[in-house]
Amino acid sequence: MSDTERGDDASGGPTAVVLDFLAHGRTEDDRPQYQKQPLAYAFGREDFRLYEVVLAPDADVSIGDDLVVDRAADHIERAGEVEYEDLPGGAQSELDYAVEDLVDEEERRFVDFYNDAQPITLRLHQLNLLPGIGKKLRNAILDERKRGPFESFEDLEQRVDGLHNPREVVVERILEEIREDDLKYRTFARRDDEE
Repeated sequence: MSDTERGDDASGGPTAVVLDFLAHGRTEDDRPQYQKQPLAYAFGREDFRLYEVVLAPDADVSIGDDLVVDRAADHIERAGEVEYEDLPGGAQSELDYAVEDLVDEEERRFVDFYNDAQPITLRLHQLNLLPGIGKKLRNAILDERKRGPFESFEDLEQRVDGLHNPREVVVERILEEIREDDLKYRTFARRDDEE
């Protein structure tokens, strides 16, 4: 996967949304206060990878900020990917809201998923991966998109009978893909071993 496909910006790293900021490092770190480094936990805007970022002591970061995860940046000492279970409770709680905000900010991107989704196998379609979308609802979406592309979540909900809150359906699937390690198919949250 290229840097641009990953949402990496010109400085060399992916853009991530800060979920939690620990100015004094981890609470379970037994070192003296002056030896602890500030930490941020974030998720990538493009592929929803989760990051733990060790920041320089003077870094100015807040929850909800965009952070370029560039290991060569002055304000970043170290950065690495983590699993959902490795996030502190605050970051896990904030993740739901952050994903909802991102889906709202980039509505076109997620509406286009409904417009562009394709079959995965002869029996399984990408749309079937979304919670609550079975064969009948999938076929209704496919039939309706033949008449013209969907313009918004509201347009989707009005044109496809039985599809209630398509925005929330996408949010649920993204969160499921972030939280679950053993999913066979992923659409939004990619893993290194699946590229």
